[in-house]
Amino acid sequence: MPRFEVAEDLSDRIKDLSRARQTLIEEMEAIMFYDERVDACTDKNLKEIMIHNRNDEKEHFSLLLEYLRRNDPELDREMKEIIFSKKELKELGD
Repeated sequence: MPRFEVAEDLSDRIKDLSRARQTLIEEMEAIMFYDERVDACTDKNLKEIMIHNRNDEKEHFSLLLEYLRRNDPELDREMKEIIFSKKELKELGD
């Protein structure tokens, strides 16, 4: 996991948040890889397996995002304002 500060200078909380964020990135990358492979796959059985695996990665991503929301008050605030909003995207944010 990339570090910009010396690990010994970081609190356990920040280290754990960094671990969760890096894993979130990796889960999204896995979703992207599976999407491409599913789209290119010509074998029906293999495609079904990869769809199942990709959906597992989406579950992992969601669990990590919820962990981050619960442990990062600013992220929690932003997500409560934006996620599941009925507003147009251009109306959200700053």
